[in-house]
Amino acid sequence: MNLHAFRLFHEVVESGGVTKASERLHISQPAVTAQLRNLERELGLTLFRARGRGVVLTEPGERLAEQAARLFALEREIEREAQRLRDGNTGSVRIAATYLPANLLLPGWIAPFKRDHPDVDIVLTTVNSRTAFQRLLRYEADLAVVGGGRDLPEGLVREPLMEDELWFIVPADHPLADREAELGRVLAEPFVVREEGSSGREWLSALCRVNGVPAPRIGLQCSGPGETVKAVAAGYGAAIASALEVRDGIGRKEIARVRVPHIRLDNPIGLYRRAGDPLPPAAERFARTFAGGTIARPGL
Repeated sequence: MNLHAFRLFHEVVESGGVTKASERLHISQPAVTAQLRNLERELGLTLFRARGRGVVLTEPGERLAEQAARLFALEREIEREAQRLRDGNTGSVRIAATYLPANLLLPGWIAPFKRDHPDVDIVLTTVNSRTAFQRLLRYEADLAVVGGGRDLPEGLVREPLMEDELWFIVPADHPLADREAELGRVLAEPFVVREEGSSGREWLSALCRVNGVPAPRIGLQCSGPGETVKAVAAGYGAAIASALEVRDGIGRKEIARVRVPHIRLDNPIGLYRRAGDPLPPAAERFARTFAGGTIARPGL
């Protein structure tokens, strides 16, 4: 079916006649009439009949006029939806994030964004840094928010979000609690660590290599920093943990920090995306919202 002719048919019905339709569409009356006759021949139906100086719909014409109204109303809705998609006001955002930003930062960033963009679906998946990058590179995520100084994987770009720091922690009643100690002394303690692939564990391994000290004995492995901190607070071992994660616990005397001279472990938190690959509009709007600094970021 000639869709252009069917659109002219709809315009004639909506405007109440060929003359008014031709004026609205800036098309000559003979051209409109010719298109309508071609449509009738194509469909094998008479759509109009003469009445006085004008035309009225036949029964088949009335039936098809209803379908035309539905069709072109749907077209307008598609156009509106396309505009919402272009503006980033609808669609979805898939985020892969490491534990710290997923639990302490992103909920506070997502909530105001969702209030302003209720039709955008956000899927947040908590994984370690290695898996976050893999999900991004495999197109299983639109964005990754990752803490740690891991080398930038090929094919990704990073935008800094905020600075964090890694601290050594021990139980509150430990002999090293709130004291200064040499690195070798701290690493002599059994350590509570994250799983392989986590940035904190890689930081600890790199620290030992750079300083030429033996790696600590792993006394307990946990799947998240929250569990790591709780194990230390319960009275076992030492750990390396985010300052953002542990400062409240230190303030409540549940755990304690050990300061190591001349050792500072920065734990930058960054936003990652695929290099040279435009984001879907909703993801781009979300990224601009918090990466652009419009959402509050807690300080140390």
